[in-house]
Amino acid sequence: MSLRRWFLLPAWLVTTGLFWAPMGIVLAYSLLTRGPYGGQSLPLSLESYQRFFDPLYGEILLRSFWIAVETTVLCLVLGFPLAWFISRSGPRRGMYLQLVMLPFWTSFLVRTYAWVFLLRDTGLFNSVLLALGWIEQPLPLLYNHGAVLVGLVYCSLPLAVLPIYSTLERLDYSLVEAAADLGATPWETFTRVVIPVSAPGLRTAAFLVYVPALGTYLTSDLLGGGSTILIGNLVQNQFTTARDWPFGAAASLILMVVVLAGLALVARHREDIL
Repeated sequence: MSLRRWFLLPAWLVTTGLFWAPMGIVLAYSLLTRGPYGGQSLPLSLESYQRFFDPLYGEILLRSFWIAVETTVLCLVLGFPLAWFISRSGPRRGMYLQLVMLPFWTSFLVRTYAWVFLLRDTGLFNSVLLALGWIEQPLPLLYNHGAVLVGLVYCSLPLAVLPIYSTLERLDYSLVEAAADLGATPWETFTRVVIPVSAPGLRTAAFLVYVPALGTYLTSDLLGGGSTILIGNLVQNQFTTARDWPFGAAASLILMVVVLAGLALVARHREDIL
Protein backbone atom coordinates (compact mmCIF):
# COMPACT_ATOMS: atom_id res chain seq x y z
CA MET A 1 0.00 0.00 0.00
CA SER A 2 1.37 3.39 -0.98
CA LEU A 3 2.13 6.11 1.54
CA ARG A 4 -0.74 8.21 0.16
CA ARG A 5 -3.25 5.43 0.87
CA TRP A 6 -1.92 5.02 4.40
CA PHE A 7 -2.59 8.71 5.04
CA LEU A 8 -6.09 8.40 3.55
CA LEU A 9 -6.93 5.28 5.56
CA PRO A 10 -8.16 7.15 8.70
CA ALA A 11 -10.47 9.30 6.57
CA TRP A 12 -11.86 6.20 4.85
CA LEU A 13 -12.41 4.46 8.19
CA VAL A 14 -14.25 7.47 9.64
CA THR A 15 -16.36 7.83 6.48
CA THR A 16 -17.22 4.13 6.50
CA GLY A 17 -18.06 4.04 10.19
CA LEU A 18 -20.05 7.27 10.35
CA PHE A 19 -21.69 7.34 6.92
CA TRP A 20 -21.62 4.18 4.81
CA ALA A 21 -22.29 1.74 7.66
CA PRO A 22 -25.35 3.67 8.98
CA MET A 23 -26.65 4.06 5.42
CA GLY A 24 -26.28 0.31 4.94
CA ILE A 25 -28.28 -0.33 8.11
CA VAL A 26 -31.03 2.05 6.99
CA LEU A 27 -31.10 0.35 3.57
CA ALA A 28 -31.40 -3.07 5.22
CA TYR A 29 -34.31 -1.89 7.39
CA SER A 30 -36.08 -0.41 4.36
CA LEU A 31 -36.11 -3.82 2.67
CA LEU A 32 -37.64 -5.63 5.64
CA THR A 33 -41.35 -6.18 6.29
CA ARG A 34 -43.26 -4.48 9.08
CA GLY A 35 -44.21 -6.91 11.80
CA PRO A 36 -47.85 -7.38 12.85
CA TYR A 37 -47.20 -5.58 16.16
CA GLY A 38 -44.64 -3.10 14.87
CA GLY A 39 -40.96 -3.48 14.38
CA GLN A 40 -39.61 -5.40 11.40
CA SER A 41 -39.19 -8.94 10.19
CA LEU A 42 -38.43 -11.06 7.14
CA PRO A 43 -39.03 -11.59 4.24
CA LEU A 44 -37.30 -8.88 2.24
CA SER A 45 -39.72 -6.73 0.28
CA LEU A 46 -40.02 -3.52 -1.73
CA GLU A 47 -43.43 -2.80 -0.24
CA SER A 48 -42.19 0.21 1.75
CA TYR A 49 -40.88 1.88 -1.41
CA GLN A 50 -44.11 1.13 -3.26
CA ARG A 51 -46.17 2.68 -0.46
CA PHE A 52 -44.24 5.93 -0.72
CA PHE A 53 -45.66 6.59 -4.19
CA ASP A 54 -49.15 6.94 -2.75
CA PRO A 55 -50.56 10.41 -3.65
CA LEU A 56 -50.83 11.26 0.06
CA TYR A 57 -47.09 10.96 0.60
CA GLY A 58 -46.40 12.69 -2.70
CA GLU A 59 -48.36 15.68 -1.43
CA ILE A 60 -46.31 15.73 1.78
CA LEU A 61 -43.08 15.61 -0.24
CA LEU A 62 -44.18 18.48 -2.49
CA ARG A 63 -45.21 20.52 0.55
CA SER A 64 -41.77 19.94 2.05
CA PHE A 65 -40.05 21.05 -1.15
CA TRP A 66 -42.20 24.14 -1.38
CA ILE A 67 -41.66 25.32 2.19
CA ALA A 68 -37.91 24.67 1.82
CA VAL A 69 -37.89 26.86 -1.32
CA GLU A 70 -39.83 29.59 0.49
CA THR A 71 -37.41 29.46 3.41
CA THR A 72 -34.39 29.65 1.11
CA VAL A 73 -35.72 32.57 -0.91
CA LEU A 74 -36.67 34.57 2.19
CA CYS A 75 -33.31 33.89 3.85
CA LEU A 76 -31.45 35.07 0.74
CA VAL A 77 -33.63 38.16 0.38
CA LEU A 78 -33.26 39.08 4.05
CA GLY A 79 -29.69 37.89 4.47
CA PHE A 80 -28.13 39.69 1.52
CA PRO A 81 -28.84 43.27 2.73
CA LEU A 82 -27.72 42.31 6.23
CA ALA A 83 -24.50 40.75 4.94
CA TRP A 84 -23.88 43.84 2.76
CA PHE A 85 -24.41 46.14 5.75
CA ILE A 86 -22.02 44.12 7.91
CA SER A 87 -19.36 43.99 5.18
CA ARG A 88 -19.43 47.80 4.91
CA SER A 89 -19.46 48.44 8.68
CA GLY A 90 -15.74 48.89 9.10
CA PRO A 91 -14.43 48.26 12.62
CA ARG A 92 -17.89 47.33 13.91
CA ARG A 93 -18.30 44.32 11.61
CA GLY A 94 -16.94 41.98 14.28
CA MET A 95 -19.62 43.06 16.72
CA TYR A 96 -22.37 42.64 14.10
CA LEU A 97 -21.11 39.17 13.20
CA GLN A 98 -21.26 38.19 16.86
CA LEU A 99 -24.86 39.39 17.00
CA VAL A 100 -25.67 37.25 13.95
CA MET A 101 -24.10 34.18 15.58
CA LEU A 102 -25.63 34.93 18.99
CA PRO A 103 -28.71 32.66 18.44
CA PHE A 104 -26.36 29.69 18.03
CA TRP A 105 -25.41 30.08 21.69
CA THR A 106 -28.93 29.02 22.63
CA SER A 107 -30.49 25.60 22.12
CA PHE A 108 -32.44 25.20 18.88
CA LEU A 109 -35.33 23.73 20.87
CA VAL A 110 -35.42 26.72 23.23
CA ARG A 111 -35.43 29.17 20.33
CA THR A 112 -38.31 27.33 18.68
CA TYR A 113 -40.31 27.22 21.91
CA ALA A 114 -39.79 30.97 22.23
CA TRP A 115 -41.75 31.44 19.00
CA VAL A 116 -44.57 29.35 20.47
CA PHE A 117 -44.85 31.82 23.35
CA LEU A 118 -44.68 34.78 20.94
CA LEU A 119 -47.30 33.53 18.46
CA ARG A 120 -49.88 31.85 20.68
CA ASP A 121 -53.24 33.49 21.45
CA THR A 122 -51.94 34.93 24.73
CA GLY A 123 -48.48 35.64 23.32
CA LEU A 124 -46.69 38.94 22.91
CA PHE A 125 -47.91 39.77 19.41
CA ASN A 126 -51.60 39.17 20.08
CA SER A 127 -51.39 40.84 23.49
CA VAL A 128 -49.90 44.02 22.00
CA LEU A 129 -52.43 44.12 19.15
CA LEU A 130 -55.31 43.63 21.59
CA ALA A 131 -53.96 46.31 23.93
CA LEU A 132 -53.69 48.79 21.03
CA GLY A 133 -57.24 47.98 19.98
CA TRP A 134 -56.23 46.96 16.46
CA ILE A 135 -57.93 43.55 16.78
CA GLU A 136 -60.93 42.35 18.75
CA GLN A 137 -59.83 38.75 19.15
CA PRO A 138 -56.49 36.94 18.94
CA LEU A 139 -55.17 36.19 15.47
CA PRO A 140 -54.43 32.55 14.55
CA LEU A 141 -50.67 33.07 14.32
CA LEU A 142 -49.67 29.61 15.56
CA TYR A 143 -50.10 26.09 14.19
CA ASN A 144 -50.19 26.98 10.51
CA HIS A 145 -47.96 27.24 7.46
CA GLY A 146 -46.95 30.81 8.23
CA ALA A 147 -45.75 29.95 11.74
CA VAL A 148 -43.57 27.13 10.39
CA LEU A 149 -42.12 29.43 7.75
CA VAL A 150 -41.30 32.10 10.34
CA GLY A 151 -39.57 29.57 12.56
CA LEU A 152 -37.53 28.13 9.70
CA VAL A 153 -36.45 31.55 8.43
CA TYR A 154 -35.48 32.69 11.93
CA CYS A 155 -33.37 29.60 12.60
CA SER A 156 -31.80 29.46 9.11
CA LEU A 157 -31.05 33.15 8.54
CA PRO A 158 -27.56 33.10 10.16
CA LEU A 159 -26.64 30.19 7.87
CA ALA A 160 -27.40 32.45 4.89
CA VAL A 161 -25.77 35.61 6.21
CA LEU A 162 -22.34 34.15 6.99
CA PRO A 163 -21.41 32.72 3.54
CA ILE A 164 -22.82 35.77 1.75
CA TYR A 165 -20.81 38.04 4.04
CA SER A 166 -17.63 36.05 3.34
CA THR A 167 -17.90 36.89 -0.38
CA LEU A 168 -19.06 40.48 0.03
CA GLU A 169 -16.26 41.16 2.51
CA ARG A 170 -13.74 40.37 -0.24
CA LEU A 171 -15.55 42.51 -2.83
CA ASP A 172 -13.35 45.20 -4.33
CA TYR A 173 -15.55 48.26 -3.84
CA SER A 174 -13.65 50.07 -6.59
CA LEU A 175 -15.60 47.89 -9.05
CA VAL A 176 -18.85 49.39 -7.77
CA GLU A 177 -17.41 52.89 -8.04
CA ALA A 178 -16.10 52.19 -11.56
CA ALA A 179 -19.54 50.97 -12.65
CA ALA A 180 -21.11 54.17 -11.32
CA ASP A 181 -18.47 56.28 -13.10
CA LEU A 182 -19.29 54.52 -16.37
CA GLY A 183 -22.95 55.50 -16.06
CA ALA A 184 -24.44 52.33 -14.62
CA THR A 185 -27.56 52.75 -12.54
CA PRO A 186 -27.61 51.35 -8.99
CA TRP A 187 -29.73 48.41 -10.21
CA GLU A 188 -27.35 47.66 -13.08
CA THR A 189 -24.39 47.83 -10.69
CA PHE A 190 -26.16 45.47 -8.32
CA THR A 191 -27.14 42.91 -10.97
CA ARG A 192 -23.97 43.05 -13.11
CA VAL A 193 -21.26 43.60 -10.52
CA VAL A 194 -22.35 42.76 -6.98
CA ILE A 195 -24.47 39.66 -7.70
CA PRO A 196 -21.90 37.90 -9.97
CA VAL A 197 -19.13 38.51 -7.42
CA SER A 198 -21.26 37.23 -4.53
CA ALA A 199 -22.66 34.26 -6.50
CA PRO A 200 -20.49 31.64 -4.71
CA GLY A 201 -21.72 32.86 -1.33
CA LEU A 202 -25.33 32.87 -2.53
CA ARG A 203 -25.06 29.28 -3.76
CA THR A 204 -23.48 28.16 -0.50
CA ALA A 205 -26.14 29.96 1.51
CA ALA A 206 -28.90 28.38 -0.57
CA PHE A 207 -27.52 24.87 0.04
CA LEU A 208 -26.99 25.46 3.77
CA VAL A 209 -30.58 26.67 4.17
CA TYR A 210 -32.45 24.45 1.71
CA VAL A 211 -31.20 21.01 2.75
CA PRO A 212 -31.89 21.35 6.52
CA ALA A 213 -35.23 23.05 5.83
CA LEU A 214 -36.27 20.15 3.59
CA GLY A 215 -35.68 17.56 6.29
CA THR A 216 -36.89 19.56 9.28
CA TYR A 217 -39.38 18.03 11.68
CA LEU A 218 -38.97 19.80 15.02
CA THR A 219 -39.97 23.27 13.79
CA SER A 220 -42.99 22.00 11.87
CA ASP A 221 -44.00 19.82 14.80
CA LEU A 222 -43.90 22.62 17.40
CA LEU A 223 -45.10 25.56 15.28
CA GLY A 224 -47.28 23.75 12.76
CA GLY A 225 -48.99 21.25 15.01
CA GLY A 226 -50.91 18.68 13.00
CA SER A 227 -51.79 21.12 10.22
CA THR A 228 -48.33 21.18 8.59
CA ILE A 229 -46.88 17.71 8.15
CA LEU A 230 -43.58 17.62 6.28
CA ILE A 231 -41.48 14.71 5.11
CA GLY A 232 -39.32 14.97 8.24
CA ASN A 233 -42.42 14.57 10.43
CA LEU A 234 -43.47 11.56 8.34
CA VAL A 235 -40.14 9.83 8.88
CA GLN A 236 -40.04 10.69 12.58
CA ASN A 237 -43.59 9.41 13.14
CA GLN A 238 -42.82 6.10 11.43
CA PHE A 239 -39.94 5.43 13.82
CA THR A 240 -41.78 6.54 16.97
CA THR A 241 -45.58 6.52 16.85
CA ALA A 242 -46.35 4.12 14.01
CA ARG A 243 -43.33 1.86 14.71
CA ASP A 244 -43.05 1.16 10.99
CA TRP A 245 -39.28 1.21 10.70
CA PRO A 246 -39.11 -0.21 7.13
CA PHE A 247 -41.34 2.54 5.73
CA GLY A 248 -39.53 5.23 7.73
CA ALA A 249 -36.18 4.01 6.44
CA ALA A 250 -37.47 3.87 2.87
CA ALA A 251 -38.89 7.40 3.09
CA SER A 252 -35.62 8.78 4.47
CA LEU A 253 -33.59 7.08 1.71
CA ILE A 254 -35.92 8.35 -1.02
CA LEU A 255 -35.63 11.88 0.38
CA MET A 256 -31.83 11.60 0.44
CA VAL A 257 -31.70 10.33 -3.16
CA VAL A 258 -33.99 13.12 -4.37
CA VAL A 259 -31.88 15.78 -2.63
CA LEU A 260 -28.61 14.36 -3.96
CA ALA A 261 -30.04 14.15 -7.47
CA GLY A 262 -31.15 17.77 -7.29
CA LEU A 263 -27.75 18.91 -6.05
CA ALA A 264 -26.06 16.92 -8.83
CA LEU A 265 -28.25 18.60 -11.45
CA VAL A 266 -27.48 22.02 -10.04
CA ALA A 267 -23.74 21.27 -10.04
CA ARG A 268 -23.88 19.97 -13.61
CA HIS A 269 -25.85 23.00 -14.78
CA ARG A 270 -23.27 25.25 -13.15
CA GLU A 271 -20.45 23.46 -14.97
CA ASP A 272 -22.29 23.82 -18.27
CA ILE A 273 -22.61 27.56 -17.69
CA LEU A 274 -18.94 27.90 -16.82
